[in-house]
Amino acid sequence: MDTRQIRAFLAIADTGSVTRAAELLHVVQPAISRQLKLLEDDLGALLFERSRGGMVLTDAGRTLVEYSRRALRELDNARSEIQPSGPSIAGIVHVGLLPSSCELLAAPLVLALKERYPGVQVSLSVGYTDHLARWLETGELDMALLYDAPQRPSVSLEPLLKEVLCLTAPAAHGLSLKKPVKVRALGQAPLVLPSRPHNLRGLVEHACAVADVPFRIAAETNALSVQRDLVVQGVGFSVLPAVAIRGELERGLLSAAPIAAPEFARSIYLALPTTRRTSTAGQCVVGELKRCMEAAVDSGEWTGAKWIRSSGEHGRT
Repeated sequence: MDTRQIRAFLAIADTGSVTRAAELLHVVQPAISRQLKLLEDDLGALLFERSRGGMVLTDAGRTLVEYSRRALRELDNARSEIQPSGPSIAGIVHVGLLPSSCELLAAPLVLALKERYPGVQVSLSVGYTDHLARWLETGELDMALLYDAPQRPSVSLEPLLKEVLCLTAPAAHGLSLKKPVKVRALGQAPLVLPSRPHNLRGLVEHACAVADVPFRIAAETNALSVQRDLVVQGVGFSVLPAVAIRGELERGLLSAAPIAAPEFARSIYLALPTTRRTSTAGQCVVGELKRCMEAAVDSGEWTGAKWIRSSGEHGRT
């Protein structure tokens, strides 16, 4: 098994055709077919089923795709560090962002890297903490922002900021970010929440159980955009960080109030894998990501957040 075979295999998987794979890699079709046969002989398994619709991955092929992409990504990163194309730092870095703050961070991060490290390219993925943590462990991500992630031997966690979760309602309810509410407010209206086992759902259920607050579910959704829209449409209240509804608050579509209970203040961590080194390009991205986050907190754009510094916690709420 060598990199030519792996690249040929992935090209076929991506295009569904030996002919198109050959065009993609700028080689003749027989060469692609030969590389695939050598790879299948080496593994002792068929990687594709040949059908009228094209080349379809077998179970063995689907397994190999996952590992192949990861292996080539690591090799490409190593090559960019050992044999840079120019005097500047270069490489592709895969970053995981949270849905609540991705819109606040994505553009500033990309623009900052373009200005300071033009040879560094970022690939941004958005997902909830459980998904991002899994992608980090499988090598699909080089770093990720996670909410209150549990300690794992394979991941190092650095706390960056804390933010307060808010009861969120249609604007007509007149909630205010300057007037916190108690946990019992969660029982005032049906709630729009993620489905189990999402951490936020568990947090709300536990807090209401401890405070003996009965609550009702109006709708379940694991899409943040749908969660916001359902609240705007008056389906129910929800629990969200203020940063996730910045636009709706500014346009007068929603109102929000911090929930005055310790469990509704959560931390965001920068997570890095301990099982592999962070590339030079990755270290540059880490630095710029931290700067973007701190700037958003200090400017007040990251509403309800406090930046965590080594000398203590500072920042603007």
